[in-house]
Amino acid sequence: MSSGRRRPPDPRRSRSSGRPRDPDRDRDRDRERRRERARERSSEGKPRRQRGRSSELLLRVLVAIPLAVLVIVFVEAGGIAFALFVIVVGWLCMYELYRMLDRWKPLPIVGFAALAGMVLAGVYGGQRQVAEVAMATLPVLFLLTVARGERQPTISIAGTLLGVYWIGFAFAHAGLLRELPHGNAVIIDVLIGTFIGDTGAYLGGRLFGRRPLAPSISPNKTVEGLACGMIAAVVAVFLAGLYQPWLTQGDALLLGIAVAVLGPIGDLFESVIKRDAGTKDAGTLFGPHGGVLDRADAALFTLVAGYYVWLAVMPH
Repeated sequence: MSSGRRRPPDPRRSRSSGRPRDPDRDRDRDRERRRERARERSSEGKPRRQRGRSSELLLRVLVAIPLAVLVIVFVEAGGIAFALFVIVVGWLCMYELYRMLDRWKPLPIVGFAALAGMVLAGVYGGQRQVAEVAMATLPVLFLLTVARGERQPTISIAGTLLGVYWIGFAFAHAGLLRELPHGNAVIIDVLIGTFIGDTGAYLGGRLFGRRPLAPSISPNKTVEGLACGMIAAVVAVFLAGLYQPWLTQGDALLLGIAVAVLGPIGDLFESVIKRDAGTKDAGTLFGPHGGVLDRADAALFTLVAGYYVWLAVMPH
């Protein structure tokens, strides 16, 4: 007769089938699972990271190629077509900046007008006319700020002038450089050096980066990436100069060094602004690559440097 009590489960039996468990078979099964996980980590993990890096680099190139073609077309065209193109690009950069600094209550209309006037002064005038437009901006900005009744007019004026003197002056210098002898080619040389330097810094940081360059400003930048980018920029401008008989090797080297030094500074400058504004990217026009200002930050410094270097060394 049954005593009415249930027998304790036999630990050797499987819960699903009730058959006795085989310890050796279980160990083999666990061992095989561990081997499968190890194979997955070794065969999939590293290539996925490499594919991610390759796809990111490919996307950079795919974004840069049509932009480069567009820039070359307008640089070679010169005149009003070049001026209007520079003004539009400058306005996009300035719009992204003022949107980041929205809490400072800048006056975008003043910045846009100043940039357009400075670019036109650079293309059709000279340094004096650019300076006159820039200086005339201050009293106009003051009067409009007071008329708007800002509670903190100093901050509003400062935010607006940041766009004028950072972005406006840079694009005005692009106009000044375009009007110098061989200025169109120098602009292209500078932009090539800037792009190659930026790409070299990206690849160098990915491959060799160990020591952070400025962790409080841009944690992903490394000293090794900076060195690779600077070397790439100098070499790119120097090689471009070999196909331009009017540009001596010494002048090309000097121009390349200026691009190599000023490009990273321009990049870090924008990083400071973005960090202070609490944003990762200035805009979204280029998707994961940010906005126009994110693509032009280094060029805003290298174009100015290129103008003064070429102005100093060009044949008179």
